[in-house]
Amino acid sequence: MNFLGIDYGDKRIGLSFGDELGLAVPLPAAVKPSQRERMASIEHVIRERKIDALVVGYPYNMDGTVGFKAKEVDRFIETLVARFRLPVHRVDERLTSHQAAAQMRAAAGKQKKRSPQAQQNARRTGELDSRAAALILQDFLDASQDGEVAYVD
Repeated sequence: MNFLGIDYGDKRIGLSFGDELGLAVPLPAAVKPSQRERMASIEHVIRERKIDALVVGYPYNMDGTVGFKAKEVDRFIETLVARFRLPVHRVDERLTSHQAAAQMRAAAGKQKKRSPQAQQNARRTGELDSRAAALILQDFLDASQDGEVAYVD
């Protein structure tokens, strides 16, 4: 089975790919100017990668409650379901963006010190968002292999 991991954002949508091998890898983010163009980018990946199911990060508040951002993601998921007719799994995404940023800083430290401009570029291009999408998808894949339920639905 092929999965597309998604980290939803207003301006950038992080994307990742995973399959039965159980490893999630970041893909180029959907960063087009309009929501319609970003959805077209997602559609292209779904067709190209032969995606069977979507795994979307679900932004619970730190206390476990559902806030305005989660309701925004719910609307996004409704759009995904209507357009692509694929199963969607919600995965708790608390702190994945922070974790992805920490991983990027650690990797940059092993190479050379990453400049503030390079860090800003990673945000603009969606690299950070796609790394977060990979963490979300990896949580799902790991839980699926272990027989656990790390996702919301």
